[in-house]
Amino acid sequence: MTTVDVRLTRRQVRRGRRVLHLLAEHAPAVAVALCFLLPLTIGVLTAFMTQHQAGTGALWPSPWEFGNFRKVFSAMPFGRDLANTMLYAGLSTIGTVISSVPVAYALARMRWKGREAFFLVVLAAMMIPAQVTSLPLYVLYSHIGWVGTLKPLIVPGFFGDAFSIFLLRQFFLTIPDELTEAARIDGAGELRILWQVLIPMTRPAIAAVGLFSFLYAWNDFYNPLLYTGNSQSGQTLAVALTELAKNGHQNAYELQMAASLMFLLPILVLFFLAQKVFVEGITLTGIKG
Repeated sequence: MTTVDVRLTRRQVRRGRRVLHLLAEHAPAVAVALCFLLPLTIGVLTAFMTQHQAGTGALWPSPWEFGNFRKVFSAMPFGRDLANTMLYAGLSTIGTVISSVPVAYALARMRWKGREAFFLVVLAAMMIPAQVTSLPLYVLYSHIGWVGTLKPLIVPGFFGDAFSIFLLRQFFLTIPDELTEAARIDGAGELRILWQVLIPMTRPAIAAVGLFSFLYAWNDFYNPLLYTGNSQSGQTLAVALTELAKNGHQNAYELQMAASLMFLLPILVLFFLAQKVFVEGITLTGIKG
């Protein structure tokens, strides 16, 4: 064996040891990732199977059935339900951001009597399960004729969200007081300070709050099921997917998986596009309590 061969062998041995070391170091993370990816992979593969093959427990489509996605639109009003979901998620997100930013600013940067007590109320609102307030809210919405529409899902977002207020307040607290004091000395009012000084600096946190709100509304099943009731015109995709499994498609696993994949795809695209801003906002909001 020549000197060059010996060097190559030693290099390959070192490279192999390095790979094994990395695998051993990241083995728990890989195992956890597989636990999450395996069900998703099975669901994606099932979406491309025929009905006969999906019922046999096969793991690989043979042949690949791309027509399942087209069949979803005939099996359920997917377009209408998608529009309702986008309307609910979009408007509630806008309302949450618009209403939560001023409240978080008032709790973090302004001095007023009762501020700490109000903040305790916000914290208490975070801890109350939604099921506790469902009955009185349903009675209220029923009296004003909102049950069966998207209004009970959208309108409350414009009156603030406790978690969003808390998250934004934590971020506002990380900004030095000297910036707002200098703006006040220059004659700026509170609204101008918020709009021109703080909001440009808090875009990552606002983006994180918006993404949280959008994801919650998109995946929300409980509230649309409760407030839209049997109204087909106000149904969202989260509720419609369960109806698909009931209305004559109990064994159509390939259609259920195809519809679920179409429901999941916009969220995956949104998260990967906004991943950097989302992680940055979450990181910065936890710096100061």
